[in-house]
Amino acid sequence: MTKVKHVLGISGGKDSAALAIYMRDTYPDLDIEYYSCDTGNELKETYELIDKLEIHLGRKIKVLTAAEGSPEDTPFDHFLRLYGGYLPSSTARWCTKKMKLDPFEKYIAGVEPIISYVGIRGDEEREGYISKKPNIQSIFPFRKNIWSEDVIQKVLVNKNINFIAALYNEYSNTSKIDRILEVVNQPLSPYFTQNQKRDTLLELDVKGFNRVVFAFLKTTDYPLAKVDNFPLVENEDVLVRDDIFRILDESVGRPDYYKELEYQVEIEGEMRTGYYARSRSGCYFCFFQQKIEWVWLYENHRELFQNAVKYEADGYTWMQNETLAELAQPERIDNIKREHLLRMERNKAKHKSAYLTDILDDAEGEGCAACFI
Repeated sequence: MTKVKHVLGISGGKDSAALAIYMRDTYPDLDIEYYSCDTGNELKETYELIDKLEIHLGRKIKVLTAAEGSPEDTPFDHFLRLYGGYLPSSTARWCTKKMKLDPFEKYIAGVEPIISYVGIRGDEEREGYISKKPNIQSIFPFRKNIWSEDVIQKVLVNKNINFIAALYNEYSNTSKIDRILEVVNQPLSPYFTQNQKRDTLLELDVKGFNRVVFAFLKTTDYPLAKVDNFPLVENEDVLVRDDIFRILDESVGRPDYYKELEYQVEIEGEMRTGYYARSRSGCYFCFFQQKIEWVWLYENHRELFQNAVKYEADGYTWMQNETLAELAQPERIDNIKREHLLRMERNKAKHKSAYLTDILDDAEGEGCAACFI
């Protein structure tokens, strides 16, 4: 069979770090190459985590850097100059493309079949970055559904019903096979969507579903068509946020920026205690940060906050309708803390959980929302 390369991107955040450890421990026979895209503007804890991972994994992590040879101090500064000082935003996320995706695409350039492992958790509802290159296939080991959306679309399309039913008869050994075949034979429609069909089949038989998908892939040009077997086909693990922190705590430790720190704020004449932390890795000035995270940066990394302020000198701002200089005013900081604490208390009451976590907790959790690949 054709040699297939296995790669795993490490952003410096919790999910990708835990995935690297999980894959090494669970599937030690897979020869995985680890890489990281360095923007030059990460927190020092991010670099420390990568160093610890290299020791723990016993493998070198290849560092990919955009704009090599540029006279600018960092890759971000290089591209900021090219964009005329225009800061990235949720609607113009040039930093993701230039400093993360482009270096990755360059790294895997060619026709060699590649399996890319992505650390999206089982409690997240998103797909993540999928390369459009035909020689790259993404796999999601933390989810019940380890397959990417494009694969599921091809498997469950109505014209394949008979073929998929035949594969189930061959590869599924569950007593629920009659019910499974009923689901397989029900065509997709506005009343029975692809996601509903996928989720129902997974609930009935995860391993059977994976075996069928893997057998189907043998009829395609996907990278997994080039291998005789794939151990994740037998995977039934679903890992969520708590599992990720457990893996880190039992190995390299979680980065300090995930550890909640106390702050004090006055509410209705009473001093109250709240907790804040950074919800993501990635650039210290990431525009996806919540305002409480900007306050965290101001109070815990003042020099980095002031550096972020300097980037607003050309009139562009990291946030809509507010500059960092305005955010750093004492009254504004108190208001942000007050709003954050009250929101946390509402969330705690709503979910009846003692664990205070922000409703926007890591919109990937790995760098900016699309930086992790």
